[in-house]
Order: sequence, then C-alpha cells, then structure tokens
Amino acid sequence: MERAKREVRVEAALAEVWTHMRELGLGALAHANRHAAYSALENPRWPELSVLQAAHAAELLIRARIAEEHPLLAFEQLPSSGRAVGSTLDVQDLFNHGRTLRWADLPERLWATTGLAIPGRSRFDRFGRLRNGLQHFGPAADLDPSDETLRFVFEVVDPFINDCWGLFAIDYDEDSEPYVYLVHALAHRELPFRVSPGAAACFDHWEVDWSQLSPDYAAEMQKRVSTAGA
Repeated sequence: MERAKREVRVEAALAEVWTHMRELGLGALAHANRHAAYSALENPRWPELSVLQAAHAAELLIRARIAEEHPLLAFEQLPSSGRAVGSTLDVQDLFNHGRTLRWADLPERLWATTGLAIPGRSRFDRFGRLRNGLQHFGPAADLDPSDETLRFVFEVVDPFINDCWGLFAIDYDEDSEPYVYLVHALAHRELPFRVSPGAAACFDHWEVDWSQLSPDYAAEMQKRVSTAGA
C-alpha cells in the first residue's frame, strides 16, 4: 500500500517537471528582454548577459515542450537503477544524476517527440555559437549583443511559445512599465513581434513615433495591434 502511494506521488511530481521548466524559462526570458532593451550604469555587461539569459530561456522552454510529452524525454542521460533512491525512478534521482539535452540536440529531439521544428533554425544554431563564443572569448567586435538577443527572442522564441502555449514574448519583461521601453527597442530596430491582447490594450503608451519608421513596418505593426485577440 505504501509503495503504491509513493509511486503515485512520484508520478505526480514527474508530471509537473515540464511546468517547472516552462515557468523558469519564462522567467529567464523576462530577464533577457530586460537586459537587452535597457542599459545600466551599475553593470555594463547587461547586453552580454542578455545573450546568456535568452539562450538559457530557449533551452528551458524547448525542454519543457519535450517534457510535456513525457518528462524523461528531456533528458540525455537517466540515472541508473543502482543510483536510484528507491525501487523506481524518482525526481530526486533526476535532480542528482540526470543529464538534460544539450543545445545542439534539442531541435531533433523536439521534432522526434512533438513533430515541431524550431522556428528560425539557422538563427537558433547561430545564437548557440554566439553564446558559447561570448562565454569563452567575449563579444565579437562586429556584433551588438542586445540586437542579437532581441532578434533571437522575437524570431525564434516568440513564435515557438506562441505555437506551443499561446504565449507572447512581449508579455515577459521585468520593467514596472510594461510595453514601453521593450516595444521601443523593437520598433527602433523595425523588428516585428506578435502583439498580445495585453500589449494591444496599452498601445497608447507605447511611445513609438511611427512617422520615423518605414511605412511598411508601421502598417504591419498597427495591423497586428488591431487584430490582437481577434
């Protein structure tokens, strides 16, 4: 009887793995957006940090979608029975001895388990190399880390979380004034983004001078605002 109860608890805990991964990934996404769209005198490394945070967010979110199919699919290596705490695999075993999938392995595992492809696969691969190079050698002289982060988030992460869970990257920002500086940073780059109902409701506070942007971009974004939530 006690064993059956324990197995039920373990199954319930494993079933929650993907939601934990997703929520942590969304938190990292908000951190990445904050550091990419702003600057801080106290810490001049925000642009570089935004790259690390965006890559971390993407890894967690892709693993979350894989684990939504089954929690063990997000792991490259599982604990052996000799290392397990009990007679069956436990969350604690995964925490102590499991090894999650590497960046390069995520697209194929995602496709194999869900049938989904990573949006903007070439940018995904390139951003992984940028993250690794930045960690070991510093930023490349010809790249703007903040720009690279925002393009990665809104060309790769944004369509991914929207397709998977109906979420919008524009909603994840640590600013106390949502949809102001982040939207401005995107508009300045004329970078299209999915407009959530919340962002559309704050359209009057976006502080974007559309007359200074290309007519095509301005028209596209205003169309997205008008159809948000439709």
